[in-house]
Amino acid sequence: MANAPDVHICEAGPRDGLQNLDIFLPTEAKCALIDAIVAAGVREIDAGSFVPPKVVPQFADVEIVMAHALARKEAATIGALVPNFKGAERAIAAGVDAIYFVISASETHNQANVRRTIGEQLEGFRAVRAAIDARPVGNRPHLVGGISTAFGCSLEGRIGEGAVRRLAAAYAEAGADEIGLADTVGYATPPLIKQIVQGVRSDLGVAMSLRLHLHDTLGMGLANVVAGLEAGIHRFDAAVSGLGGCPFAPGARGNIVTEDLVFMLEEMGLSTGINLDRLMATRAILSAHIPARHLTGHLHEAGIPKALRRAA
Repeated sequence: MANAPDVHICEAGPRDGLQNLDIFLPTEAKCALIDAIVAAGVREIDAGSFVPPKVVPQFADVEIVMAHALARKEAATIGALVPNFKGAERAIAAGVDAIYFVISASETHNQANVRRTIGEQLEGFRAVRAAIDARPVGNRPHLVGGISTAFGCSLEGRIGEGAVRRLAAAYAEAGADEIGLADTVGYATPPLIKQIVQGVRSDLGVAMSLRLHLHDTLGMGLANVVAGLEAGIHRFDAAVSGLGGCPFAPGARGNIVTEDLVFMLEEMGLSTGINLDRLMATRAILSAHIPARHLTGHLHEAGIPKALRRAA
């Protein structure tokens, strides 16, 4: 990619950020949020989830929102989360650029999340891979194998490194284009981030793209980003205003805050390609519909110190 940033950020607010809300964000607000995120220069957006509305009512309008987002696909990669083959069929039919398939390293969480065993979910992933491969070469969405609860589970506690590495290897064998390691409930620590990333990398080699999806339950989200950088990760998920949580993981808090992440990375001398002022403007869209208790972010609370503002 020309002018690729040092660090690639996928904005997960429109999907992971909204799935746990106890209010329905109007469709027009979701579309406005996506427009604002694109305008800020974000290059990948997790724009929704193809799940049954009775399970997650927030995404009853996912086809409408996705069609709106995909009209902006020249500016950003538009992806969607899917829990199973049926969801993937809907995502493929919608024309998404990326599919995020999820399997939990925790068997208990996987059963709560998708009502399948890990083995059954892997079979579903293989079916999705086959469906994608049956399409013309130039019309195949990027397939990310996401490992939920890779760093801990509120239902099972600590997850063994071996379980994560085995699932990552199974994803690679089944044809994942990329693997995402998700701290679904925010239990990770910097040493654990390095341990798991290095273990997976030693198994799969440098050819497999890895990303981190981090939550900030215990306040270590940005520290875990730094640990990920030190372990060689340059792809991260985050959510504007720290939105997020998992309806099937008790105690889970929001995602790491995209605004704070961009500020930290740029202060470290790492480019993101994202305009921070425009990204900060997304708060106005959210605050018009979402109670303040759901919105976080140090920059929003303190403001960007004038002395630290970089010259344009």
